[in-house]
Amino acid sequence: MCDDLGYGDVQCLNPKFGKIKTPCIDSLAANGMTFNDAHSGSAVCTPTRYGLLTGRHCWRTRLQNGVVQGFAPCLIAESRPTVATYLRSLGYQTAIIGKWHLNFQYQDPSTKAFLKRAKNSIPPVGALVPDGPVSRGFDYFHGFHHSRDMDAVIENGEVIEHDNSVNMLPRLASQSVRYIKEATNTKKPFFLYVPLSSPHTPIVPSAEWEGKSGLSPYADFVMQTDDVVGQIITAIDSCEISDHTLIVFTSDNGCSKAAGIQQLAERGHRVSGPYRGSKADLWEGGHRIPFFMRWTGTIQPNTSSDETICITDMFATIADLLVSDTPSLAAEDSVSFLPALHAEPVPNTRNGLIHASISGHFGYRSNNWKLLLARGSGGWTTPKEAQAKKDQLPAFQLYDIANDPGELHNLQSENRDIAEQLFHFLETDVRRGRSTVGSESANDTEMIELWKSGEAVPKL
Repeated sequence: MCDDLGYGDVQCLNPKFGKIKTPCIDSLAANGMTFNDAHSGSAVCTPTRYGLLTGRHCWRTRLQNGVVQGFAPCLIAESRPTVATYLRSLGYQTAIIGKWHLNFQYQDPSTKAFLKRAKNSIPPVGALVPDGPVSRGFDYFHGFHHSRDMDAVIENGEVIEHDNSVNMLPRLASQSVRYIKEATNTKKPFFLYVPLSSPHTPIVPSAEWEGKSGLSPYADFVMQTDDVVGQIITAIDSCEISDHTLIVFTSDNGCSKAAGIQQLAERGHRVSGPYRGSKADLWEGGHRIPFFMRWTGTIQPNTSSDETICITDMFATIADLLVSDTPSLAAEDSVSFLPALHAEPVPNTRNGLIHASISGHFGYRSNNWKLLLARGSGGWTTPKEAQAKKDQLPAFQLYDIANDPGELHNLQSENRDIAEQLFHFLETDVRRGRSTVGSESANDTEMIELWKSGEAVPKL
């Protein structure tokens, strides 16, 4: 899983306005299935990672907006099943090599006291990590918490060294290749989760990649990221396990403004392809993501699916693949899209898909209709909510995504019945503690506000 890679940053998805070469990712797509309507669980990092591992929307937890900052208890409750705990219970080796960003604490090995973040410093070598990935179902962890603490390299439950951030992406590549070879030799099935550090900030392409794109350091970093994807795929192929290995490639949200979106656009590259907005936004550019799956001999090459799926759906899909039920009280927002891999329709077991922006604004997608509970982007793109309110823009937005993928024509005023129906679906899915069929579940908090703009919910 890439970090902040935009839909339009993958050349095969954006042939007209994609100026960054991504041959390895393009090859993965050509040898597998492309999901044309795939979405992250949120338009920002932490919530998407929570949803991927738990099959549950992150806004059901205490985190209602933004991201976690580390030096705090893990956001995933210890009792909550994860994809990793589930697969480990079925005999899989489980590993994460990369970025966690779901909180954990650092502990002094001598006093056992929990450390607090110190200004302009990173966790010391030797600090313990008692509630990290190895406490949430992973047998092995090599990586870091998030970009602010990237120089603190962690293995399993301890900070093992400090290293310059420019070395992190090559490190994740070599560690992933090593793990694949070692895991293959055990003759035991494995699950490897590789949340890369790139192309998120710090934008630090290695020296040999600087200037390669001819566009910008960000584009250079995307090209290096593509090469890392190629290294991992090559490792799988060289171990001769391709015919029984499912490879999933995706991103956690849209491209960040730190990439220099406007400057890239001036050079002919559109980071979100045909879609409006970018990371943090409710518009498609915030959460519509590249999503490819390759399974040699099982998934037909060069195929595609128009099914609307979400990263939270991975839990149920994996369980379906293994002909096993998901654990009870788990994966409340996860629907299996396994039939799509065989060009079969996915049974409709929920009313729609819930979107969330960095500021916690909600959106709801049902078939081709998309309702946004925000006047503007809901995130970082102009107009932000305060300006949109000042400009007296409509309180809600409703788009026909099939006919208006760029979300340029707000149809809410002439389709109030549709907007009301989608709002009702959202209210129900939030209240029930789940968006899928099944018994009601409980949210971790009762303070889930559907309308985030600071006043009473206006009429639709």
